[in-house]
Amino acid sequence: MLHYQTIPVTAFQQNCSIVWCDETMKAAIIDPGGDLDMLLDAVQKLGVTLEQIWLTHAHIDHAGGTAELSQQLGLPIIGPHPGDQFWIDGLPLQGQRFGLPHAESFTPTRWLHDGDTVSIGHSTLQVRHCPGHTPGHVVFHSPEIQRAFVGDVLFAGSIGRTDFPQGNHEQLIASITQRLWPMGDDTVFIPGHGPESTFGRERKTNPFVGGT
Repeated sequence: MLHYQTIPVTAFQQNCSIVWCDETMKAAIIDPGGDLDMLLDAVQKLGVTLEQIWLTHAHIDHAGGTAELSQQLGLPIIGPHPGDQFWIDGLPLQGQRFGLPHAESFTPTRWLHDGDTVSIGHSTLQVRHCPGHTPGHVVFHSPEIQRAFVGDVLFAGSIGRTDFPQGNHEQLIASITQRLWPMGDDTVFIPGHGPESTFGRERKTNPFVGGT
């Protein structure tokens, strides 16, 4: 079965998640935005073997530590969707703008597309392309444990910003209502920032997408 531990990183308190298969103890890390020493310490304490990096999108608080971690451990970089290539190319500049440590650009080992899957150990997660916050944003869904790692598409009580380059509010709402909601009201989602919630709760109470 799939397990996960979420660790907030960087000044933006971005939720980086370590996910692992409890049969093989093989692990992937979702959105290693920074604070790599802290993340690697958590990996060691969990006793798992880190084998892959999965990215929801390429904003620096989510992807800033990716190149360094990949180079340090020889890990493949999986995702995001090719629509975020320009964000990856701009990672060094993003670091300067936000006063974060220098981040290198990189080339993903594998780009992701809607309907793809990713696997770690004996656990497989479904990939949905959910543009709007960024054009290449993807979400990782585990029906096995009714969890979705949604990056900055949806938050508890809010939704992702769409005022960045190539953000699109209409696309974001469509991504939430057409690609997240069908995962089921009982599905718990892990957002890019802040506490977990369920799709059912957000459908009822979220001021941006409530009642959809």
